[in-house]
Amino acid sequence: MITQEQIRTVLDQDVYDANGEKIGEVKHVYLDDATGRPEWLCVKTGLFGMRETFVPVQAADVVADHVEVAYDKDRVKAAPNVDVDAGGHLSADEERELYRYYGIDWADSWRQANQPGESGWAHSGGARERERLGRDDEAMTRSEEQLTVGTEAHEAGRARLRKYVVTEEQQISVPVTREEVRVEREPITDANRDAALAGPEISEAEHEVVLHEEWPVVDKQAVPVERVRLGKERVTEQETVSGQVRKERIDVDGGIDGGTDGDMDDSRRAF
Repeated sequence: MITQEQIRTVLDQDVYDANGEKIGEVKHVYLDDATGRPEWLCVKTGLFGMRETFVPVQAADVVADHVEVAYDKDRVKAAPNVDVDAGGHLSADEERELYRYYGIDWADSWRQANQPGESGWAHSGGARERERLGRDDEAMTRSEEQLTVGTEAHEAGRARLRKYVVTEEQQISVPVTREEVRVEREPITDANRDAALAGPEISEAEHEVVLHEEWPVVDKQAVPVERVRLGKERVTEQETVSGQVRKERIDVDGGIDGGTDGDMDDSRRAF
C-alpha cells in the first residue's frame, strides 16, 4: 500500500500490472476526504495517454522505479469512467461504483481505514464523514458506459529502395569516313610539260596510294542521372468503430401520485 510520504515519489511513475505489463503512468493521487490518506491512483492509459482510470491504493506498491498493482491491465483499463476534471474530487456515487468494480466492500474498507495503529487511519471525523459520503439522499444514480475513442500507431508495412543492374541492347549511329581511289587525268600544258618529260620516254612504272578508313570505337562510362529517395506523407481518413456499452435504467414500481402516463405499463415507468 502506498503511504502519504510516497505520494510525490509515485507521480509520473510507470504503472505495471501483476503480469509485468505496463498500464500507464500515475498522474494524480486522490486522498480520502475523511482521513487525508491516499486512496486512489489516477493512471493515464493508452498509447497517447488519452484516458485516465482509477486504481485503489490498497492494491498498489512501489517497486524499484515503478508502481505495481494487483490487477491485470485489461481490468484497470476497463474501470468505470470518471471525469477527472470535476474539481479534483470523487463523488460518493463515483467512489462506490469504483469499489463495486474492484470487488472492495465499502463498509469493510472504512473499518480497516479507521483502525488505530500502523495499518489503520484512525480519525475522529472519519465515521461521520463516511456516513455523510455514503448517504444517498433518497436519490438513485443512473450510470451508463460511453465509448472513448483514441488511436494507436501500428506498423502497417515497409517500403525499401533496391538498386539492381540490368543489361539492354543500345544502338547509336555514328558517321565514319573512308578513302576511295579516284583517277584524275590532266592534259599536257606548258605548266606541267617539264614534269611530264622528266622521266624516260617509254618505260614501265607503278604508283601506290595508301587508302584510310574510320572504324567505330565503343567505350562505356558510368554517369549519374538522378537521385531517388523514399518519402512519407500522412493521409487522414475517417473510420467508423463500434462497441457495446451498458446503460442503467430505472423503473418505478407501484402507484404514482397524480395518475399514470399513457406510456407506462402496469405502473412501471422508465427514466
